[in-house]
Amino acid sequence: MTGPALLADLSLIIPELILAVGAMGLLLAGVFIKGEETAARLVSLAAMALLILAAGVAVFLAPQGGGTAFFGAFVLDSFSLYAKAVVYLAAAIALVLAGHYLRTERLARFEFPVLILLATLGMSVMVSAGDLIALYLGLELQSLALYILAAFNRDSLRASEAGLKYFVLGALSSGLLLYGASLVYGFAGSTEFGAIALAAENPSVGLVFGLVFVVSGLAFKISAAPFHMWTPDVYEGAPTPVAAFFATAPKLAAMVLLIRVLMEPFGAMADQWQQITIILAILSMGIGALGALLQTNIKRLMAYSSIGNMGYALVGLSAASEAAVWAVLLYMTLYVIGVAGAFGVILSMRRAEGMVERIEDLAGLSKSRPGLALAFTGLLLSIGGMPFLVGFFGKLFVFYAAVQAGLVWLAVIGGLFSAISIAYYLMILKRVWFDEPTGGEFINPPASVAIITRVTGIATVGLLLLVPFMLTRVIEAGSAIGG
Repeated sequence: MTGPALLADLSLIIPELILAVGAMGLLLAGVFIKGEETAARLVSLAAMALLILAAGVAVFLAPQGGGTAFFGAFVLDSFSLYAKAVVYLAAAIALVLAGHYLRTERLARFEFPVLILLATLGMSVMVSAGDLIALYLGLELQSLALYILAAFNRDSLRASEAGLKYFVLGALSSGLLLYGASLVYGFAGSTEFGAIALAAENPSVGLVFGLVFVVSGLAFKISAAPFHMWTPDVYEGAPTPVAAFFATAPKLAAMVLLIRVLMEPFGAMADQWQQITIILAILSMGIGALGALLQTNIKRLMAYSSIGNMGYALVGLSAASEAAVWAVLLYMTLYVIGVAGAFGVILSMRRAEGMVERIEDLAGLSKSRPGLALAFTGLLLSIGGMPFLVGFFGKLFVFYAAVQAGLVWLAVIGGLFSAISIAYYLMILKRVWFDEPTGGEFINPPASVAIITRVTGIATVGLLLLVPFMLTRVIEAGSAIGG
């Protein structure tokens, strides 16, 4: 590769360079800053600044037309740039939510924001992957950082168990993915998406088997049933800000990667993989809705909620059309906003004796913290898809994509499970608004957490005015993938 060609390639990965160089620099800086809490606070602030800078660069690069780098292994287009901007901002919000919690629980260490940066770097590579090798590198960079984050509280047996479960099952999913990738390479003769797309026009049985294993490995990353087993235990055992991070940025990045893999190299095999995504969608919606009804821990309930919501996204993806791409992208964006705010409320569930996680501990929240209760109500109902809140439009458009593709029956099943999911959100809100308090009052949350909770709560209604603008952006991003 010549010097000018290398510079041209590097110009396309500026956001990734910012995160990679920044993470290494902060890792070194954290060692030399005196005081553990001081180092953690300064490194965390710098990491937030880097994430916001990277998001700004991604937005700036969007009108430039994009391109490919490193012989097609890295793809920069409006689809990946939109996803990167949302992922970077979601990671920055996770750091804001984590600050006070980590200090209070004596977990404030500078390695935490560095791990967030490295995981986000992996997600950034994932969404721009144009090759199976680049896909795997990004996926594993993200996963290795997430395994450590899940077990970040080394003194907690639950956190250690969560990290171990995530690591063992994650290794299994990586094995499935790699086996599928080797089959695809063997029968397509290349790891590059463009060459695989040519082979997919006349697919062999081996290529179909490879596709099944690749989709199975990626389904684990989005917690789609039946590859969801790790999710409730990891959400419950991991520190709450880590669970909030797991529920937002990695979910969006993995779904974007799944869209790119299915629509680009395997777009000609839509009739093959559509059957898989339909089964995953129905199982995810069913297990997510029915499993959440039985939960008493709010973090486990949010885990089952995430499983169900990935099912709704898969309903849209099953349409295998350009409308499916932008509908899922819009749905995931609105989902990330709602879940970030909901975890802000969960992080506010602190009494004098410490954090509480039981759903019954929310009893009487409206009497002691009416503003928090109102924001929580809007956030949960938006995630559930209640009409006249922004989350409703996310579900509306994924169901629209399914109906447009002739999958009316799948949209009807999705609507039924969506109605069931509203039941467990109403179960929580009944405790918030109508039950008497069962314990002491919650301690006032830190200003940063309160602001994010209220802003996202207001956004469930206020973003209704911006839905047309958001539609324009996601349709433009979706057109880069097509169908």
